[in-house]
Amino acid sequence: MTALAPAPPRRSRLGRLLLGAPGRGLQGRLVRLHLLVLCTMTALLVLVQTVQFYGAARERIGERALTTSRIVAQLPVVYRGAEAGTQSPALNAQVNDLLDETGADFIVVGNRQGIRLAHPVAARLGRPMEGGDNVLPFAGREVVSVARGSLGLSVRGKVPVWAGGVKGSRVVGVVSTGYLMPQAWHLVRQSLLSLAPWFLLALGLGTLGATWAARRLRAEILNLEPEQIAALVRQQRAVLAALREGVLAVGNSGDPGMVTLASERAAEALGARPTPYPLAEAWPELAALTAGRRPTRQQNLELTLRGEPYLVNLEPLEGGGFIAGFRDRAQAVALAEELTHARGFVDVLRAQTHEYQNRLHVLSGLLQLGRSDEALRVLNAEIRADSDFRQLLRDVQVPRLVALLAGKRERAQELGIEFQVAEGSNLSPVWERHADTLVTAVGNLTENAFEALRGQPGQVTVLIGEDPEGMQVEVEDSGPGVPPEVVTRLYTRGASSKGDGRGYGLAGVHARVQALGGTLHHARRGERTVFQVSLPAPHGAAPLPAGSSA
Repeated sequence: MTALAPAPPRRSRLGRLLLGAPGRGLQGRLVRLHLLVLCTMTALLVLVQTVQFYGAARERIGERALTTSRIVAQLPVVYRGAEAGTQSPALNAQVNDLLDETGADFIVVGNRQGIRLAHPVAARLGRPMEGGDNVLPFAGREVVSVARGSLGLSVRGKVPVWAGGVKGSRVVGVVSTGYLMPQAWHLVRQSLLSLAPWFLLALGLGTLGATWAARRLRAEILNLEPEQIAALVRQQRAVLAALREGVLAVGNSGDPGMVTLASERAAEALGARPTPYPLAEAWPELAALTAGRRPTRQQNLELTLRGEPYLVNLEPLEGGGFIAGFRDRAQAVALAEELTHARGFVDVLRAQTHEYQNRLHVLSGLLQLGRSDEALRVLNAEIRADSDFRQLLRDVQVPRLVALLAGKRERAQELGIEFQVAEGSNLSPVWERHADTLVTAVGNLTENAFEALRGQPGQVTVLIGEDPEGMQVEVEDSGPGVPPEVVTRLYTRGASSKGDGRGYGLAGVHARVQALGGTLHHARRGERTVFQVSLPAPHGAAPLPAGSSA
């Protein structure tokens, strides 16, 4: 059953937002993703820089405010007015004149009770100072704070006013110089604007780099889009799962001795393990065959894996490595035998068709000539011959074997060979379980016998029988026999005197007979060649009477 490839995963809404809809070019998606990441990092960097610039601006403004407050607190009009604790138009006017010189948004002077003695807005004189940050100045300490006063949120520098202007004496008031927050943010904007060209330069260089990297990547992946690669991978998995052969991908430019891909059937034969893994550990013989040299294309190599023979095909890869496809030799031989049977049945049917056409032509000609009596004699002779042959096979109770022998009779008539089944041949139904082996053996041996006569008239006889110990089949022909140079390797694959590509049928018969515990013998009886197949009685079969035999 062919494995179905898994459906491609659906991209999430976030994925579509980041990479775009499937099917768009890889280059465009990489540039888009790069720009998104770069913009996100830039935004984070701006946020961090803003926090840092804000802290620096606040510190600079605070130092400036403290400096201004110290200068104001040392003015005689200030510490005298603070010590008096009452409002003075001269004090307010002199302090407000300093605003333009210092650039501060406000300078406020308060007495020991926190009542305003100087303020940019005259209507707020005599009112308590706001912000709640006078505790430390009244304790004799300078402080920088951010608080909301009557003019808004501001950075303030506050210093105590000492009696007589002598530091360390008695605190008689407080001076507060402040800069409203828009000034701090103005400094931050200026700092960020100074970095803007560098951000734009990084964005441009990053875009060029992403475009170059995308083009290089596409060239490395054969100009395929990600969706095409994913589809190819799914198809590859489905194909590997559907193959009846084991498939291994071995080696690359980095590590030529590693298995990088194994199909399910290969994993079953080699043992499941995560890839990559050394080929020498899984299949030493194949590793030794391909080690130290570039593999070449080879077909039907016979190698052994865990004691079992396999047929291996090697296909080299560009850039190093190779693909190895392998299958169990026994399965390949079984398939070849099935094809041989099919070919044999086709030949039989063709021979039958040819013979019956000849007979019909004879009958038709006799009838057209008005010689009906002679036509009837010919027809009766054919019926008697078929009946006699079927009578010889009446005790052979394996239908497929009977059908094969009937077909071989027609094939022999086409070749001009006398084909006989020995009288008394018999076989009980219990042998139906081994019908495949019997058909293979008898089919190959009779076909070899036909070929041994080399188109000359001759005789082929088949004898079938059984006894309490098992069954025997003999195929006898009047041909010249097996050449002496072939006899010593008669059952070896490829041993034949008929040319290349022959000599596999008899080896297959020998293997199947041996698998059932039987034997295959060859002998020369006078002028005849005999092949004998002997099989032991099937396990569990009822024994024949002692006197029953072929």
